[in-house]
Amino acid sequence: MNSHLSPCKVAAATLLAVASISFASPAYSLDRVRFGTDWLAEADHGGFYQALADGTYARYGLDVEIVQGGPSAQNRAMLLAGKLDFYLGTQQEQLVGQEQGIPLVDVAAIYQKNAQVLLAHRGKSVNRFEDLAKLNAIFMTQGGFGAYFEWMKANFVGFRDEQFRPYNFSPAPFLADENSAQQGLVTSEPYAIKTETGTEPEIFLLADAGYAPYATMITAERQLIETNPGLVQRFVDASIEGWYNYLYRDNAAANTLIKQANPDMTDGQIEYAIDKLKAYGIVDSGDALDKGIGCLTAGHYTQFAKTLVSVKLLKPDTDISKAFDTRFSCKRVGMHLKN
Repeated sequence: MNSHLSPCKVAAATLLAVASISFASPAYSLDRVRFGTDWLAEADHGGFYQALADGTYARYGLDVEIVQGGPSAQNRAMLLAGKLDFYLGTQQEQLVGQEQGIPLVDVAAIYQKNAQVLLAHRGKSVNRFEDLAKLNAIFMTQGGFGAYFEWMKANFVGFRDEQFRPYNFSPAPFLADENSAQQGLVTSEPYAIKTETGTEPEIFLLADAGYAPYATMITAERQLIETNPGLVQRFVDASIEGWYNYLYRDNAAANTLIKQANPDMTDGQIEYAIDKLKAYGIVDSGDALDKGIGCLTAGHYTQFAKTLVSVKLLKPDTDISKAFDTRFSCKRVGMHLKN
């Protein structure tokens, strides 16, 4: 990931979308949609760029603008202010947000597994997730320290607050200390470390260890869902098709758009990220295998809410039913594109 922030509209892709509108179903009119991501353009957003590049959004009657996130972006706030129509949020954000009455709702879960990982040095007898407790330091953001690390302390022996070191999005402190670990995303930080050192670090996916929120959500304001559910459904369906095409078919045009939007992104990083998305079942696993990419269930929200309550990150009486809407996913949309 890089730190250059440039919220963008990919002009070439928009022109393609408009040009492709002649293929849209007559039942649809052209609707302008602004979708804000959580970071700069990357393969983690690939399905959305795919739907833009190959005209899928246009076929669904949508003129979509992708607004990049970044370290100082405020795309979630922009959604609340009505300046975006959809946002790439997290399940945990929406669950905790219910305590403050924030009217944001998840309508699809592109990542069945959160891509969050902890990384350790190879050859240091850190072979299992619980072995991370033996290390002197774990480089984490304050958000990670206040969330998944609380879960780690509650569910494994030996993790302690003294291990915390601030993570500044550079692998240098981790590489300098062989008795340390660092947070990251399975699609990003391991590649940066491998590129610099020639060796991929040990990778521990938090989801596989038991801390298992959805991620890469399609999130909307409750008012939009209530007043225009058809628009929500079209954006969800088109995005899901985009993800199938991105993972299993020709994604060259989408990757070109990603690199145009984020010039620091490389082909090597994109290829690595796609490989990890598939290898770890980040997108296409769990309920998505039978019900389609993006599948979001009440049972998953209930289970993860229990996890948050158990570590005092969510109040037990929180009405979590307002954090999600299951009407728009799990419909097997786009599954034929996998074959």
